[in-house]
Amino acid sequence: MGMNIPRLVIAGLSGDSGKTLVSLSLSAYLQSKGEKLSVFKKGPDYIDVAWLGYAAGHVCYNLDTFLMEKEDIIHSFASHSRNTEIALIEGNRGLFDGKDVKGTHSTAELAKLLNAPVILVVDVTKMTRTTAALINGCRDFDPDLNLAGVILNNVAGKRHQKIITDTISEFCNLPVLGAIPKLGKKANLIPGRHLGLIPPTEFSDNEKLSSTLSEIAEKYLNVKELKNIARSAPEISDNLKIEKKITSSDVNVKIGYFKDSVFTFYYPDNLEALQEKGAELIPISSLADKKLPEIDALYIGGGFPETHARQLSANRELMVAIEEKAHLGLPIYAECGGLIYLCNSLKWNDESFPMTGLFDIDLQMNEKPVGHGYTEIIIDQPNSYFKTGETLRGHEFHYSGPVVNLDNQLGCMTMSKGVGLGNKRDGLVYKNVFASYTHIHALGTKSWASALVRNAREYRSSVAARKTSESISDSEGEKYKITV
Repeated sequence: MGMNIPRLVIAGLSGDSGKTLVSLSLSAYLQSKGEKLSVFKKGPDYIDVAWLGYAAGHVCYNLDTFLMEKEDIIHSFASHSRNTEIALIEGNRGLFDGKDVKGTHSTAELAKLLNAPVILVVDVTKMTRTTAALINGCRDFDPDLNLAGVILNNVAGKRHQKIITDTISEFCNLPVLGAIPKLGKKANLIPGRHLGLIPPTEFSDNEKLSSTLSEIAEKYLNVKELKNIARSAPEISDNLKIEKKITSSDVNVKIGYFKDSVFTFYYPDNLEALQEKGAELIPISSLADKKLPEIDALYIGGGFPETHARQLSANRELMVAIEEKAHLGLPIYAECGGLIYLCNSLKWNDESFPMTGLFDIDLQMNEKPVGHGYTEIIIDQPNSYFKTGETLRGHEFHYSGPVVNLDNQLGCMTMSKGVGLGNKRDGLVYKNVFASYTHIHALGTKSWASALVRNAREYRSSVAARKTSESISDSEGEKYKITV
């Protein structure tokens, strides 16, 4: 069944072209006007997703053709865009940059999959007529792509803007839908760090930022025409069957997850998949909580444990509680930052900070990324989450790695693509604990949510059985007690 979903892909010629600024500004402006919009990020990114969600005032979702099947991408887009007035999809890197020379998994391929008009953001620093040549090059490179308009970034002045706009009009026959000047200090609205921007949880001046972003869109973007182009997108069909919705009676396990300024890297689809399988999600602060609540499993996502290492180490009570529960069989699934948290120590800036110590591995932060990009992994050892022989796709981005080279037999999986813990190994396992540098997406690895919820149910049953056994033992002791 076809659906009318007004939509735009905001793309660039390269990274740092200004597409994030345009996407955030447009989202903030539309949100301030009370318009219903949905927002998406092409690729496996966490931080841009968080900022897009912040600007739009609701959850942003990832769309990634490497991690997910095409029908799942269309379904995710369509289901999260129902009843919205416009859907914005921010691309990543350059428009045609993909996994190989064919541009597989590029922003252009996603735009064609969603049949969405593309707005190209071009940084015109020290450039005039060449802008038109670049635009025509993009259009001629893939005639099947619906390149619908251009937004200029870093415009030097009115004369600069006029020359470029007139050239594009004459030689490209495309509308210029915005011209953002050099913003000076405003260009760095959000502070950066080694993985990119800092996450919204560490940013304090939110109200001023929203106002500034909205002002940029109002002053420098032709919002009315952008909306008209979005409405020109054809109907999109979602043929994926919707699974039965979970009711309150189906929710029978509690899964805790770290939710604080340290651990923020969770795909929204992953958390929603756990809920859809019957889990109640319990937020836990790795910094403030001294003990674990009553939970049946724990999910520790990625984040910045290195910048909070001292505070994490100071909360020894929680680390001890987690280690004790792990020994008793509590299911724990940890990704990247979560892996760091469960290891022995983390060295950063010539100082070593004790971590949980569940895995006797010492890690250190490096100046350059140790692993960065998509991963393909083969499960080759037994564990309670994935079947032996199963192949998974994921993503890694970490500056940390082992202090010393690890045994090449370590872990439960072989990295056919990616770095992991080194020696093409990753996936630490202890009882019901699984920790790896690879982030997986629930729409691409559909067995994951079911496995974590299943493990939680089994653990809950085992705890209940143990309590019953202890209760029976206590009552029998009372029965045979001799009174003198």
